Amino acid sequence: MARNSSSRSKKSGLSPGSLVHVGRRKVDRPRITLIDYDGEHFLEKEVESVDECFPFNLTSTVTWINVDGVHDPEVIEKLGKAFGLHPLILEDIMSTAQRPKLDDLETSFYVVARMVELSGRGTEIVTEQLSLIFGKNFVLTFQEEPGDMFDPVRERIRNGKGRIRKLGPDYLAYALLDAVVDHYFVVLENLGDRIETLEEELVKNPRQETLHRIHALKREMLMFRKAVWPLREVVAGIAREETPVIQASTNIFLRDVYDHVIQVIDNVETYRDMLAGMLETYLSSISNRMNEVMKILTIISTIFIPLTFIVGVYGMNFKFMPEIEWRFGYFLVWGVIIVVGVSLIRFFKRKKWF
Repeated sequence: MARNSSSRSKKSGLSPGSLVHVGRRKVDRPRITLIDYDGEHFLEKEVESVDECFPFNLTSTVTWINVDGVHDPEVIEKLGKAFGLHPLILEDIMSTAQRPKLDDLETSFYVVARMVELSGRGTEIVTEQLSLIFGKNFVLTFQEEPGDMFDPVRERIRNGKGRIRKLGPDYLAYALLDAVVDHYFVVLENLGDRIETLEEELVKNPRQETLHRIHALKREMLMFRKAVWPLREVVAGIAREETPVIQASTNIFLRDVYDHVIQVIDNVETYRDMLAGMLETYLSSISNRMNEVMKILTIISTIFIPLTFIVGVYGMNFKFMPEIEWRFGYFLVWGVIIVVGVSLIRFFKRKKWF
């Protein structure tokens, strides 16, 4: 967050639409891939120059251009001019801290979503901004780095499976959003397993490390919630739009994505409630453990208080004490000590204090 704030300060005083990258630069140079298809035709290639993409804006086929790396303003600006994108949209593409949103550009739509992934060790959530623009015959996607969850969509296009090659860019946009949402469930499954493991540890042997892991999971769930919650309105907004860009037949698929987003949000809220309950359980467990320790110490102290009193009385250095000169005084004191101690122990057991 601090790095994004530092990068955002570079835009201070600049005019709206100025192309300044906000975020971490994750690739050395942008990587551009192009897929062009219809029911009978298919082309896929990685282009060396953004200029190679321009002729596809005039075709009747569906063109999907994916850009990995959004730090180069020249690439973003050229694509924006070729496909008629507003400078403010290009500015948002290069600002990688956007919340999920939808912008109606009349002849196209601009969608921002957050892709959620697990780190290499699978123990930390990382998010990445996905900027998706779709119009009459094209879909543009902008990612911060290579690697995504769109390979199944690419395979369906390559193999001509399903209806994706027969339908337009609105259906491709749906398929990409659906892939993003479906991957949320993969991350949720991992989080659920970690919460279940943590819950077992909390019951058996809560430690200080357990508290740290609970707080770490709470932070991850908060990050996940911020990525998913606004997407509900984004998908609902696309489904409500009445425009030639979105076919009526695609709306039913968008409503299905909306249902999945709602399901993800419900799971996130459930896990957040579970973590809040686990935190309370941890604190209660530590408090109960402390109470048990204090109870044992109190019982021990209660037993030894009268014994210490007896020993203290006979430890006084008075010359004239009746039992001092008595032959059996020592054994009598020991007898009193044992009787008092055993009596107190039996009393505590009868009260079920231990």
